[in-house]
Amino acid sequence: MLLTHLNCRGLRKPSEILGTMFIAADCLGMNTKEHAMDLNGKKIAILATNGFEQAELEVPRDRLKKAGATVDVVSLAGGEIKGWDKKDWGRPVQVDKTLDEVSAKDYDAVVLPGGQINPDLLRVEPKALKFIKDIFEAKKVVAAACHAPWLLIETGIAKGRKMTSFKSIKTDVANAGAKWEDSEVVVDQGVITSRNPGDLEAFSAKIIEEVKEGRHTQRSAA
Repeated sequence: MLLTHLNCRGLRKPSEILGTMFIAADCLGMNTKEHAMDLNGKKIAILATNGFEQAELEVPRDRLKKAGATVDVVSLAGGEIKGWDKKDWGRPVQVDKTLDEVSAKDYDAVVLPGGQINPDLLRVEPKALKFIKDIFEAKKVVAAACHAPWLLIETGIAKGRKMTSFKSIKTDVANAGAKWEDSEVVVDQGVITSRNPGDLEAFSAKIIEEVKEGRHTQRSAA
């Protein structure tokens, strides 16, 4: 059977198709198998504790794993940490590594979920702040969603950078010397920020993109 279909440039061309019509994967702008391995060999830490916003840990974790990365949930202690799902406590997540077991040299990026409770607890923990700062100073990717930019304020990373955050901490971010903007995702030399759970697909895609780029050697110190 001789049919026509659109190729990726929008041009029509004849193709022999045996008894059925298909949509080629490359016409979606990607080869599915290759895309799944975009981050093959990369290691990413998700730093969180109790009270993390459920989707802000789970969505990036799942997207990064699908892209081929090894993802470790890192926390203050072993066992499980419990999420906050919109208005109540949510599902527990298994901790893969404690802060005592990890080093910035082990990872290509750190992802910081939000929620009000989680970053508020972490920003008074010296080990957590050191881990974030060490990854930043190694010119690697630091990604923070929702209220997690509090951690970028506490580590001094926010100063002078373009950033976004949950709207209720806009003033905190601006007072820390950042240039706040209302966008779903903002990137400044490998420092990625997003506003809320509605931005997570863009947030996750940008993490993948920035990790693929490698170290951000032109980034200034905090």
